[in-house]
Amino acid sequence: MECEWKPDEQGLQQILQLLKESQSPDTSTQRSVQQRLEQLNQYPDFNNYLIFVLTKLKSEDEPTRSLSGLILKNNVKAHYQNFPNGVSDFIKSECLQNIGDSSPLIRATVGILITTIASKGELQNWPELLPKLCLLLDSEDYNTCEGAFGALQKICEDSAEILDSDMLDRPLNIMIPKFLQFFKHSSPKIRSHAIACVNQFIISRTQALMLHIDPFIENLFALATDDEPEVRKNVCRALVMLLEVRLDRLLPHMHNIIEYMLQRTQDHDENVALEACEFWLTLAEQPVCKEVLCGHLSQLTPVLVNGMKYSEIDIILLKGDIEEDEAIPDNEQDIRPRFHRSRTVAQQHEGDGIEDEEDEDDELDDDDTISDWNLRKCSAAALDVLANVFREDLLMHILPLLKELLFHPEWVVKESGILVLGAIAEGCMQGMIPYLPELIPHLIQCLSDKKALVRSITCWTLSRYAHWVVSQPPDVYLKPLMTELLKRILDSNKRVQEAACSAFATLEEEACTELVPYLAFILDTLVFAFSKYQHKNLLILYDAIGTLADSVGHHLNKPEYIQMLMPPLIQKWNQLKDEDKDLFPLLECLSSVATALQSGFLPYCEPVYQRCVNLVQKTLAQSMLHQSQPEQYEAPDKDFMIVALDLLSGLAEGLGGTIEQLVARSNILTLMYQCMQDKMPEVRQSSFALLGDLTKACFQHVKPCIADFMPILGTNLNPELISVCNNATWAIGEVSIQMGPEMQPYIAMVLHQLVEIINRPNTPKTLLENTAITIGRLGYVCPQEVAPMLQQFIRPWCTCLRNIRDNEEKDSAFRGICTMISVNPGGVVQDFIFFCDAVASWVNPKDDLRDMFYKILHGFKNQVGDDNWRRFADQFPMPLKERLATFYGV
Repeated sequence: MECEWKPDEQGLQQILQLLKESQSPDTSTQRSVQQRLEQLNQYPDFNNYLIFVLTKLKSEDEPTRSLSGLILKNNVKAHYQNFPNGVSDFIKSECLQNIGDSSPLIRATVGILITTIASKGELQNWPELLPKLCLLLDSEDYNTCEGAFGALQKICEDSAEILDSDMLDRPLNIMIPKFLQFFKHSSPKIRSHAIACVNQFIISRTQALMLHIDPFIENLFALATDDEPEVRKNVCRALVMLLEVRLDRLLPHMHNIIEYMLQRTQDHDENVALEACEFWLTLAEQPVCKEVLCGHLSQLTPVLVNGMKYSEIDIILLKGDIEEDEAIPDNEQDIRPRFHRSRTVAQQHEGDGIEDEEDEDDELDDDDTISDWNLRKCSAAALDVLANVFREDLLMHILPLLKELLFHPEWVVKESGILVLGAIAEGCMQGMIPYLPELIPHLIQCLSDKKALVRSITCWTLSRYAHWVVSQPPDVYLKPLMTELLKRILDSNKRVQEAACSAFATLEEEACTELVPYLAFILDTLVFAFSKYQHKNLLILYDAIGTLADSVGHHLNKPEYIQMLMPPLIQKWNQLKDEDKDLFPLLECLSSVATALQSGFLPYCEPVYQRCVNLVQKTLAQSMLHQSQPEQYEAPDKDFMIVALDLLSGLAEGLGGTIEQLVARSNILTLMYQCMQDKMPEVRQSSFALLGDLTKACFQHVKPCIADFMPILGTNLNPELISVCNNATWAIGEVSIQMGPEMQPYIAMVLHQLVEIINRPNTPKTLLENTAITIGRLGYVCPQEVAPMLQQFIRPWCTCLRNIRDNEEKDSAFRGICTMISVNPGGVVQDFIFFCDAVASWVNPKDDLRDMFYKILHGFKNQVGDDNWRRFADQFPMPLKERLATFYGV
């Protein structure tokens, strides 16, 4: 390409015209520009024009030139592999020649363009790029050095992995030492680029950086008090990451680093303070935290507490001065997408209902619409984790501060005190108990503060103490708290409504049936909120109603409650179109309500059932169209199908046998067969839950399909996908109970995988328990097939079922084990002590099951003789010995 490419004047004018028009605010103009740009992509040298405008056409204004470069970047992203060689060579050489343009905007645009080309797998095909950029760093011309560094920083961010691989002949061995030299450069912008480049390689423990780790840390310390905020921010970010990967190298300097980070957490530049504040969050996760930080707690505590105040900008952004906004419709883009948590079948444990292993609902979500992460949130999160590390030791530093804050005349200060109280709730709960009888009433008063931001944070803080409130006599705290929270659900401020709804949902989970006496009062409020709420809070209201149903269960099944609750829910249900995502939270809510109401849901179940089946059918049809003709048909949103399957499960569970006529009149089993083979795991997970529920409710309709279903269940026993595997396992157990001895042909498809899962290390508790129950059930219906493997699973089987409550599932599983022991007694001999322990975990087994236990225990004792039995029983812990003696006379 010797002869330089020249644009045609007329073509150039056309493109400039387009670039001008695309800056117009009018959407229809923009749309036509988009179309014309797409058409121009058919001409190979269109991209030459774009780079020409960016790099050569200095007569044009900068925004137009930069825009030309950004359009070119999008073309590179979409069509680079179709660029002719001449074009891509021209673009590459122009980029490298103009990386030092005198305009910062043009330099940055060229840098973005270079890194986009590089990330298209072009680092290999552009071997001169990195050496050339590194060479340009040494240029005397500031613009060239800064432009080259800007480009390198973007490449390090985008292509860190490939830079550290064998594909490129290890350029980092040269680049990293080179970057370190620039830490001392006279220009703050360049110092900042240099640290940012190196920072990209900390987390991955890149070898080339690890070789220079000590000079890197020394250089960081040298920049600790740099005048430029951007440099201080990058220094803080580096130290936070080093804390995770090279704590060993920081430990000798830890005292000074902590002192330094204390200063930076109070930096007058909020971005620096935020980076520094991350340090405490990261440090709290390190085992050395207690040891290295305990001497600094008295300094750190006030700094974090101080960081928890709203800044003036926060208050403006949060419209903290607007008290009543309930009538203002929501801005649709403020509504976050909700994620549906698909059904996972779990066992009940001793003591409480179902233990929730992933409880991530009460994070600090008090101001989610503005910048998602800020100093206030970071400080609060740090205080929360440190409270969990230091517990009472932290409290002694916090209490004196709290006294001042909570009763402060300025609302911003008082508000931060209430946030502090909420942040330490989990870690310092024990130490807080003596103060709660005084504090909780004070907080309940704050629920009617005149500032909306005080009312909303108080809702959250009270929810963090809900557990304690519920453990006290209800009239003293629960009743006043509930009364005030319900008023806040009807607050005239939307943020307060939202906080109150979320707090109330937490209270419902803690209080469960304690709420039954107040149900009419609660429903009154929630139903009234329906008519009052704007879009975003309606979605949270559904959640509060669903949680209420989960918490009080069948107590909701009273005609007067159903009369209050169902009409508004069904009205919403009828208003929503099939493609409206608001169906998700509503379907989840109805699913909980149907399960709680049971027969009370009958009058509503037919239209709800029909619509769910339609949603599944529509989604499957759309999915098939998309697979056969992806150009014409979009992929469907499968969440519609997942949520519908889950609601059908809720109906089957709530209505039991009465769902039979609905199933008979629909093609749900055919649809379910397709869902069970969907490539999306969540779809399979929900379809297996539904299979199990339909198996319990109306097996006569499921039975003809078992030969088709079982092989699919067998292939889904893959513990890599925990929830899918869990639900498939549970469904197999339910099917086996219904099939009885006819299960025999299917045992081979599933047994080996189940035995493998129960023996795997680190398998989650829920999956272990369901696996054990299903193995027991298979052994109950087909003992001859399962008993030979007894020795391979008896020990983990006994250990994981000793903790679950007496119930039907446990009962059938233990009958299975006893039956298998009678077929293969040798399989249990070595692990008999585990069997004894599992038997002792029963509180009151049914009489015939107790007899089975009795026979096995005495059979074993007679087999080994009295002396051996005594020696054996001496290994038992005392409580086990006593229980076996009391209940089984051994």
